[in-house]
Amino acid sequence: MQPPPDEARKNAAQDTQWSRPECQAWTGALLLGTCLLYCARVSMPVCSVSMSQDFGWNKKEAGIVLSSFFWGYCLTQIVGGHLGDRIGGEKVILLSASAWGFITAATPMLAHLGSTHLVFMTFSRILTGLLQGVYFPALTSLLSQKVRESERGFTYSTVGAGSQFGTLVTGAVGSLLLDWYGWQSVFYFSGGLTLLWVCYVYRYLLSEQDLILALGVLAQGLPMSQHTKVPWRQLFRKPSVWAVIFSQLSSACSFFILLSWLPTFFKETFPSSKVGWPPGSSFRGWIFNVVPWLVAIPASLFSGFLSDHLISQGYRTITVRKFMQVMGLGLSSIFALCLGHTSSFCKSVVFASASIGLQTFNHSGISVNIQDLAPSCAGFLFGVANTAGALAGVVGVCLGGYLIETTGSWTSVFNLVAAISSLGLCTFLVFGQAKRVDLSPAHEDL
Repeated sequence: MQPPPDEARKNAAQDTQWSRPECQAWTGALLLGTCLLYCARVSMPVCSVSMSQDFGWNKKEAGIVLSSFFWGYCLTQIVGGHLGDRIGGEKVILLSASAWGFITAATPMLAHLGSTHLVFMTFSRILTGLLQGVYFPALTSLLSQKVRESERGFTYSTVGAGSQFGTLVTGAVGSLLLDWYGWQSVFYFSGGLTLLWVCYVYRYLLSEQDLILALGVLAQGLPMSQHTKVPWRQLFRKPSVWAVIFSQLSSACSFFILLSWLPTFFKETFPSSKVGWPPGSSFRGWIFNVVPWLVAIPASLFSGFLSDHLISQGYRTITVRKFMQVMGLGLSSIFALCLGHTSSFCKSVVFASASIGLQTFNHSGISVNIQDLAPSCAGFLFGVANTAGALAGVVGVCLGGYLIETTGSWTSVFNLVAAISSLGLCTFLVFGQAKRVDLSPAHEDL
């Protein structure tokens, strides 16, 4: 007698999980991959002030370039998640990274193809967004299939720390490259490192046969598994699914606004003529581009450790997830509000660091909650949630530029971040759950 389809799916998932050495090797590689993803992503925000001066962009035009990344980013989330569920997230990640690495390295050349710099830079960022949009849905699919449930919080937080580490690297090294060699060198640096990472993963962690098979499946459009059908109606009838989608939207939008506008906030609010410490504009730029992300790395690792520890001590999974969101959306928004009400450089660095650091608790909250709800199609569901977040990011970053241009005050931007975060937190606290919703009703509580 054959086991029920849901039971067979569980057994197959357990058979394909990574061993401890495999998990350690892949966690390190994916941490570095996420780092390089953000190196490429934040190259434009770090360079936007210098590029605006070279090309004569005002705040609205700079906002268009900064937000154009999300125009492409929101279009490939669901596709990336579905492909990850279907052919393997690691293959989707490798193929997309090779393309976005090349485009990032080629950005300075694209900027000088003609006199319409705004058009070419906008097109470049849209294309980069399209290619990077598949990364996190494919990553979620990969980890939900390969990592044990009791270890997902720490694994995802460790890999997710790469986003802060990548921003830190670009903020530190990028600030120096920007002063020494110009904004073009920042794009060469992040794009070139990405291509080197692709070569490493292809050579040491992926077999050529698996990659060729995946390319063949993509070309033919044929499924690799009989369990790839997504239970659309079943998923979207659950309030817990809508709660995690809206919370992910709020988290992503808040983060994207801060990521895009914090460098400009510090440069304009604390120019060298107004600030006596620390001396030197390049050193001061190094501080506000580095310190918040330096704080965020241990915060992300700690949140993952704390999440798994609390669950192992007997706390309900959903209680732990909601606590992480109180920190990641609630407390972080309070520090964001404080940014708009201080004239001290040191306090602003502290508040920005606290806000960005606490946002990493989302990795152990809603990001893992998606895997709690639907591990069999986590890539698809994360793609839906992150699509909503990316769309909100487009609006949020553009709205941030509009508010700065029309009000002349940064307080309005930080008020916007706090309002969006609060809405997402309240929704998740009321409707969030951690029970599986991708199984048939007879097996939901197994």
